[in-house]
Amino acid sequence: MSPAAKITLLFVVFVDLIGQGLVFPIINTLIMEPAAGFLPEQASTARRHFDYGLVIGSFFLAWFFGVVYVAKLSDSIGRRNAMLICLAGALAGYVITIVALQTGSLWLLILGRVVTGFTAGNQPIAQAAMIDGSTDDADRDRNMGYIVTGVSFGLVGGPIIGGLLSDRSLIGAAASLALPFYAALGLVVVAILLVLVFFRDIRQDREPFEFRPGDVFASLWKVTGFPLVMRIMPVYSLFMIANVTFYVFIDNYLTSAYGYGVIGSSAIMLVIGVALATSSTFLVKPAQQRFDKSRIVQASLLAMAVCAVTVVLAPTALSCFVAAFFFYFLFGVSYPTILGLFSGSVGDREQGWIMGVATAVFCLAGGIMSLIGGELMRIDIRLPFFIVIAAAVLGLAALRLTWNGDDVRRLIGGPTAGGDTPDTEQPSVKT
Repeated sequence: MSPAAKITLLFVVFVDLIGQGLVFPIINTLIMEPAAGFLPEQASTARRHFDYGLVIGSFFLAWFFGVVYVAKLSDSIGRRNAMLICLAGALAGYVITIVALQTGSLWLLILGRVVTGFTAGNQPIAQAAMIDGSTDDADRDRNMGYIVTGVSFGLVGGPIIGGLLSDRSLIGAAASLALPFYAALGLVVVAILLVLVFFRDIRQDREPFEFRPGDVFASLWKVTGFPLVMRIMPVYSLFMIANVTFYVFIDNYLTSAYGYGVIGSSAIMLVIGVALATSSTFLVKPAQQRFDKSRIVQASLLAMAVCAVTVVLAPTALSCFVAAFFFYFLFGVSYPTILGLFSGSVGDREQGWIMGVATAVFCLAGGIMSLIGGELMRIDIRLPFFIVIAAAVLGLAALRLTWNGDDVRRLIGGPTAGGDTPDTEQPSVKT
């Protein structure tokens, strides 16, 4: 794969993820601050928490239903065409969102989030494309790190764009809550042009595509036919519940507990993005060379629990920022590590499917936890972080129970029951 093609994939993921870093703080401000004028001024705090969870949850649930079909579609019509479809959906979603902001319509805002979410499948497509172009296991894991780097820069770029273009003290009267979405529209257009010019499919064999309403659940059920995937999945699911619950509610928590607005909410997204970008870019390969992959995941789960406890007990907002940094600093190494395990646990023909399943689990966790967390914050704003703690602890327990077989030890690079470390028996990635 050429450097230009890799940069194109990273930019596509950057644009895909920029919406989260950009949208979350703005939606948080729209919903939670009475002065924003989006909801009726007399709306209660409880209703605002519920509506925040509803808007965010609708995005993740639409993403969940769309990602399996989009990933499956990429195996049929090619990564390039599937990415272009997703980018077109992003354009439509941003347009609807802009109209929602201009008309003050909560339901149009939800619709915009649903459209954007249903076509937000570029990350697993880019992951599968990177795997298609990988030469061996080490190259695959390194490329997964690049994808997380694209995710990280999206999370960094989103808050910068959102904070800069919405703050009148920085750019004057031109600033508005809608302006960042216009900027995002322009970036989507650039991504479309890059894909058209620089990216060509490496994998030429195609799978026939059949649309079946039950595919989204059948795709998840398919994991039962892959014993290695079944061993990895419980840990990954709990890992993602902890991750997405922390991510969705940390800016909402800062607004509720410390009165943060767009700039403050964007700042926490920026900290998360910097932590992810740093570790996923520079530490994935050194960490995997020094530690076996189960230890990397264990360290991340432990950090998740400790950081969530820190937020719950935090005496100041600064403590929350420190906790968020370390939470995602370790996540930036462990996430591509788990993606590499998923990739190595299936054959070449299932790469698009398994990346779609990994993202679907993330989306399902995001949708469910957004809805549950919104209700919990009506009771106590700290409750979502107790879920983070519980999920991380259960993830550690699941890892100890399910990652102790020789088949998993071969995959993660640890010693088997016989005492050997048969790296040569690990599944390889073919080009």
